[in-house]
Amino acid sequence: MADVFILGIESSCDETAAAVVRSGEELISNVVYSQIATHQPYGGVVPELASREHLRAIVPVVRKAIEDASRTYETIDALAVTKGPGLAGALLVGLSYAKALSYALDKPLIGVNHLEGHIHAVLLEERQNGNHELEFPVLALVVSGGHTHLFLAERRDAAWTYHDVGHTRDDAAGEAFDKVAKLLELGYPGGPVIDYLAQHGNPQAVKFPFAQIKHRDRNPQNRHADDAQRVDFSYSGIKTAVLRYVETHEMRANIEQRRRVLAGATVPSREQVLAACDPPTLDLVASFQRAVVNDLINKTLSAARAHGVSTVLVTGGVAANSELRSSFERRAAEEGLPVLFPSRKLSTDNAAMIAAAAYPRFLAGEYADPELSADAGLRLR
Repeated sequence: MADVFILGIESSCDETAAAVVRSGEELISNVVYSQIATHQPYGGVVPELASREHLRAIVPVVRKAIEDASRTYETIDALAVTKGPGLAGALLVGLSYAKALSYALDKPLIGVNHLEGHIHAVLLEERQNGNHELEFPVLALVVSGGHTHLFLAERRDAAWTYHDVGHTRDDAAGEAFDKVAKLLELGYPGGPVIDYLAQHGNPQAVKFPFAQIKHRDRNPQNRHADDAQRVDFSYSGIKTAVLRYVETHEMRANIEQRRRVLAGATVPSREQVLAACDPPTLDLVASFQRAVVNDLINKTLSAARAHGVSTVLVTGGVAANSELRSSFERRAAEEGLPVLFPSRKLSTDNAAMIAAAAYPRFLAGEYADPELSADAGLRLR
């Protein structure tokens, strides 16, 4: 079959991204415009500001992705765009632009689930490395600022199907990282800075036990017939535990001093943040990260055993965490279970994963109709 070049567009949260991927297996170009500087003063993503930044960046980002790929708009075979889940306003920017471009170029448009995109980020790089065959069944942990999900993934011919076998009941793991970093005045985004600071603290200093989730999900839409085999997550409790530790150990003064010290820097460097942290703060951060990482690994491996999986994929923004990667690889190896990660550049939101996930749908002729709209709460099936 002739090569198929797909232009992917991603705007679900706070990165405006475009990429060109050949036949779902070769990354030709990958452009990401980050909004970190915009949202850093607020300690989190402000939806209205995110939408405005997407509007400002979408045209030049797509143009650069085409130029970096040494292609023209006319030589693109199809367009792919994130249709959900995500921030509604942010999704609409990418979706509206992709629909207009598809109409103007008379090229097919494929709507892609953001979560499926993260899974295909791993598959894209595995194909680039010559690994075209996976051992099935596959268990995928998608863990980021907005999502913590476990999916059993199956492939039938070119098509992929997904079965939800676990998800967070409240906050996502990445959200917990960001909110703890905000509480401690460590800057935004919280994941990378906590990952760095944790290397300088004692992860055994503070105990953060996780309660076992035994009650059924209170949301009827999330209930399944096989609830007994589900492995769900919860990260609201550990945020509260960190807050209580701060209060009982009188850390407020140090947090306020750190806020004043770092206020002069628009985006403080990791070294500046480290210099502003005392040993108790570093121990707290290291213990928090160890607890979250252990919970993610323990529950994923438990699900892997329960469902008899042959391969584990770990993807999403939190998959870039160095302790998660090293600990997961060690623990999975002890059980003889292959675990695959995307590179760090494809762990966070990007459009290459959207273009890669669209390729099987292109082969099947599953094109979007003109009424395609954003779905902020889209589920993966």
